[in-house]
Amino acid sequence: MAQVESSTAQNYGAVAAVVGTPVVSGLAYGPVIRVSGVPEYDVDAAAEIPETERAAEAARFVAAAETVAERFTARARANTGSTAEVLAATAALAKDRAWIATATGLIEKGTPAAAATVRAIDTISDMFAKLGGLMAERVTDLADIRNRVVAEVLGLPEPGIPLPEQPSVLLADDLAPADTAGLDPKLVVALATRLGGPSSHTAIIARQLGIPCVVAVADLNRVDTGAMVFVDGERGVVGVDPDAEQIAAAVEAAQQLAAEVAQWRGPGRTADGHAVAILGNVADGVSARSAADLGILAGVGLFRTELAFLERPDEPSVAQQQSLYREVIDAFDGDKVVIRTLDAGSDKPLRFVNHPHEDNPAMGVRGNRIVATHPEIREHQLDAIAAAADGAGAVPWVMAPMVATVVEAREFAAQVRERGLTPGVMIEVPSAAVQAEKILAEVDFVSIGTNDLTQYTMAADRMSAELAALTDPWQPAVLALVERVGAAGRAADKPVGVCGEAAADPLLACVLVGLGVSSLSCAPAAAAPVGRKLATVTLDQCAAAAQAAVAADSPVDGRAAARAVLG
Repeated sequence: MAQVESSTAQNYGAVAAVVGTPVVSGLAYGPVIRVSGVPEYDVDAAAEIPETERAAEAARFVAAAETVAERFTARARANTGSTAEVLAATAALAKDRAWIATATGLIEKGTPAAAATVRAIDTISDMFAKLGGLMAERVTDLADIRNRVVAEVLGLPEPGIPLPEQPSVLLADDLAPADTAGLDPKLVVALATRLGGPSSHTAIIARQLGIPCVVAVADLNRVDTGAMVFVDGERGVVGVDPDAEQIAAAVEAAQQLAAEVAQWRGPGRTADGHAVAILGNVADGVSARSAADLGILAGVGLFRTELAFLERPDEPSVAQQQSLYREVIDAFDGDKVVIRTLDAGSDKPLRFVNHPHEDNPAMGVRGNRIVATHPEIREHQLDAIAAAADGAGAVPWVMAPMVATVVEAREFAAQVRERGLTPGVMIEVPSAAVQAEKILAEVDFVSIGTNDLTQYTMAADRMSAELAALTDPWQPAVLALVERVGAAGRAADKPVGVCGEAAADPLLACVLVGLGVSSLSCAPAAAAPVGRKLATVTLDQCAAAAQAAVAADSPVDGRAAARAVLG
């Protein structure tokens, strides 16, 4: 393992450390635990099923797959926000007809159900991995589905994360959504993974839970289970066997700071009074009400509407959508609510849309592009939003994802204005950032989705651990595009928001404000740390930190330069 360097992080007397990409700030300490319970099964040793038993074996397999899918669905309903959305998408993948048909076909030829499950899913996983991009994100989910179905077929306990007896640090190659969503932050006090990136499912859910997290730690497997470690989520360090007294004092100080941060109640503004709206990312009425109960958010900056569409055999009616949208609007009655129209594609397929197979879904028919073949979906969704807005305390803002051209922005804005709503678009595609001035002439606001903007700008799969440094939103090239959009917003006197995961990083949030961003939308758990940090710095400091970060040669240098300015 690499020795801790004082220039990289405070070492607290640790004997060694491994370094990755920081995701969620904070400091935690405890013994290492790892995911356990993955069923052991020798596929090659599996005996052929007699022909007379194959129908029953196939039925047993189908029942097992349905049970696993139903558990994912139940967990999705029990959660809120992005966690619920991720689990719902995994439930849909567990029900996917392609892999189930492949496995059933193998069983009909004599392969036992467990072996058929492994072979069918591993074949699809290999294909997804080769496709890369958004499809590669699903490989971890597929492995989790495989393990759970095999355990169900074999009558074994459901695999997952062991329940620790004391606050512990969870280390893993990667974590499936079902595992991450079920974590108890009081017992699992920090996360570190060998794979994944800043916008992976693990990172997104860790932000919602508010626990320190580091991803893409290449040497993580060299840390022994049971070892005492600290996770520094601000600097991306996992330190092994630190001095007990030093780390205890540091953790106590971090907890005291966290308690102070938790007292922040807004409104969002810098130390010299520059207003910055702190908004929340939500996915349904439950998550919106939970976010509103915090009492610190100025509204919703990203309402993901996918949960209204996933897991459905047909398109939800206008009335059904209206009811769901009104729940969110009512939760923040009179406040700003920004609704994103449906963001789906062959990587997140709708059961009622015949999505074509795409070798690279990240570059394919996603988000706003579905309108080309299914314009009625957007028409119905906008009708539902307009109906939900009738009688509300404020007019909702509506934005389209994956807009790449001025013409697309113009067409969308016209449809939104026809219904008396406020139109905007997401800036996720570099072409939209480059044409920000022209796009802002067509719409009333823009919101930057830093996850995809980073992926497309750097030509790097955001789930690739090997490319995690490239998919870091601190990349100077990405910040330069944000700077361009911010300047366009100031020139047009129109709002520029950020609703990607970058808005949850308190240090980066200050940089974004310095680049001209007027609102920050993040997981509700991240709102207080972001707001509290902004309250300690001036707008001039934010601008100076922004220029230093843009001028840096790497994300690491950018963080260090911004920290030097902001403290």
